[in-house]
Amino acid sequence: MNRTTLIVACAALALPIEVHARGADGEFEQRRSSHFVLHEDVALDDVNGLHGSRHFEQQVLAELERAYDALGEWLALRPQRRIDVVVYDPAQYDAAFAGQFRFPAAGFYHGVIRVRGDTQLTPALSRVLHHELVHAALDAAAPTLWLPGWVNEGTAEWFEARTSGQRGLGVRERAALVGLAREGRLAPLAALASPSFAGLDAHGAGIAYLQSYALIDYLTRLEGERSLAEFLAKLIQSRNLDRALHRVYRLDAATLEARFAKELG
Repeated sequence: MNRTTLIVACAALALPIEVHARGADGEFEQRRSSHFVLHEDVALDDVNGLHGSRHFEQQVLAELERAYDALGEWLALRPQRRIDVVVYDPAQYDAAFAGQFRFPAAGFYHGVIRVRGDTQLTPALSRVLHHELVHAALDAAAPTLWLPGWVNEGTAEWFEARTSGQRGLGVRERAALVGLAREGRLAPLAALASPSFAGLDAHGAGIAYLQSYALIDYLTRLEGERSLAEFLAKLIQSRNLDRALHRVYRLDAATLEARFAKELG
């Protein structure tokens, strides 16, 4: 979730991967860049003129390439194969996927990045693309490794925020976490270990995504933002969460949970 619109990685969902299905304009338009294959079916011609679709596709691909560069810079993740990205007309997306989630999902990744489109490249759409790119990159780096949900989603949330210019939790986000801590309603770390939060309702997902983001933010404040790339590399290499945490941050999951809760008061 990006704190305003719920987003889910959906690693466990068995969704069909049909990128050439008929869409709002009759069929998906396809365009390639260095690292992406974009398929879009947003009905743009009536809104933005005859060349609206082409301009939109160019904008989306440019944004994806910008995110790819940032991915390498901040997380040292550089997928080598082209990543398929499907941008759906909103009505088509809702009809196809609304029943798959217990909360509104603006996008998800399951072998292919799928997002709910718009008539232009909005900041919200950019954030969804950045978020889902992290899931695609982690899958490319370790396709058989089931990362804990708080690592997977928290890293995607952190990257999404960081590339939009946000550094650390906002005032409202921190206040919400402090309130949850005081009421004893923070999710146990074990409850955030599931690879996907897809089964949670809107309230539970909101807490899980926010807390996951806050945990990753906490780690970056311990050893600096660049430490996150090292942590992910160690986790992918060792396939052991506590070993990776200890190597980079000198703590284990239980200690992380206790210190994080203590910081919130």
